[in-house]
Amino acid sequence: MSEAMQLTPGHVSLADWRAIYRGAIPHLVHSAWSVVEASERAVSRILQKGEPVYGINTGFGKLASVRIGDEDLEVLQRNIVLSHAAGVGAPVPLPIARLMMALKLASLGRGASGISIQTLSLLEAMLAHDLIPVIPCQGSVGASGDLAPLSHLAAAMIGVGEIVVNGRTLPAADALREVGLEPVVLKAKEGLALLNGTQFSTANALAGLFDAETLFQAALVTGALSTDAAKGSDTPFDPRIHALRGHRGQAETAVILHDLMAGSAIRASHRIDDPRIQDPYCLRCQPQVMGAALDLLRQAAVTLLTEANGVSDNPLIFAETDEALSGGNFHAEPVAFAADMIALAICEIGSISERRVAMLVDPALSGLPAFLTPKPGLNSGFMIPQVTAAALVSENKQKAYPASVDSIPTSANQEDHVSMAAHGARRLPDMAENAMKVIAIELLAAAQGCDLLGGLASSEPLERVRARLRKEVPTLVEDRHFSPDIEAAGALVASGALAEAVRPIVLPALEAA
Repeated sequence: MSEAMQLTPGHVSLADWRAIYRGAIPHLVHSAWSVVEASERAVSRILQKGEPVYGINTGFGKLASVRIGDEDLEVLQRNIVLSHAAGVGAPVPLPIARLMMALKLASLGRGASGISIQTLSLLEAMLAHDLIPVIPCQGSVGASGDLAPLSHLAAAMIGVGEIVVNGRTLPAADALREVGLEPVVLKAKEGLALLNGTQFSTANALAGLFDAETLFQAALVTGALSTDAAKGSDTPFDPRIHALRGHRGQAETAVILHDLMAGSAIRASHRIDDPRIQDPYCLRCQPQVMGAALDLLRQAAVTLLTEANGVSDNPLIFAETDEALSGGNFHAEPVAFAADMIALAICEIGSISERRVAMLVDPALSGLPAFLTPKPGLNSGFMIPQVTAAALVSENKQKAYPASVDSIPTSANQEDHVSMAAHGARRLPDMAENAMKVIAIELLAAAQGCDLLGGLASSEPLERVRARLRKEVPTLVEDRHFSPDIEAAGALVASGALAEAVRPIVLPALEAA
């Protein structure tokens, strides 16, 4: 049974959003409902004035000048949902779709959207029953909100489209009925409130951010293990070096790397008579590269947390003055910038990890047997896993091109500058998965390198990491089917098992921002 948790609109923590992404069931705090009800009543009073108000009694976008009669207002809201539900492509993964729904719940719960108690209650009930609409992943340019994806969410609420329930995909009306719910009939402003906003882009960006956090922590551990396997120096992690530069993430990362390697018999055996003066950058510059990635992820986290707690539809209802103000909060430029930053961090974490794998398999650099096999030539060892890591890194480089610098006019040039936040955010979970496979290959290679050092032990935390891996993957003595080893190591990386193995050392997290 998933854990239930309360959402206080405007004050939801990053930890709460992470918990929802991982399955927690959100409920609006009781005090939010009175604010929502006040906004709903304000829409009724605005209509009674008889004046044209965008999104309430007019057409949409380029058709905003078309006045709609009171008798057609419900049809108008239904039509906008159906016409805008024009997404294509594979369904959004269920955890991201659930997070998207929770983001919309919190945004509407701020009481600035004119949504009704009935409609918002249905959205909350769908989350409680784990009814997740089938939402195509393509079709948003991050302009007037994530219109197409959010329209598919809204369509499910009026009984159109499909919903996943208990692993089955059913017609939306049937899925709602199965748990005792009924589709809603949308009133004035409600369709627009549901489909206008940045919740699709923000959900994907948050998912990428949370995956990047797990990736970052695992890469710190494998980086330390690789340094030990290569008999590298821990001098570059001396805190005095990093205090002189002043970057916070760099200093934190250096301390962790130093602590992870503390007490290593491997390092101690080479501290006096090692002829090497300096290690390659992939070892020596880990604090500078990984620390910069940490700072970037934390900056993105601040932006996304603000966005997740904000209101991004249009027009916005101010109940205290009975005003509907049109603006541009739906423009997802902040999310696009944050997504680009996360993409850069993911790409660089994987890139420097692959360089460590390449270093370990090269006997001229590592001092280890070629390709980390006891019998090179007869066996290829880690030759092709390094190639796989290189392929994944190159794929991420191609994906890391900034999406936010792109734009294309839409809606007959009414929406003439768009953010492409949806594109920028949607790539992130795939990029993180690619990078996690690179880290998995490094984990295998680093552990193998340590195994080839004649029985010398690493530090206590890193020995626990090796032991955890060896429960799943034995040392490579002769060539064998390699893909299952990578999959097993990848599962450890993605699960956060490496961070758990090194406790009581606590790895840097986003909340420290």
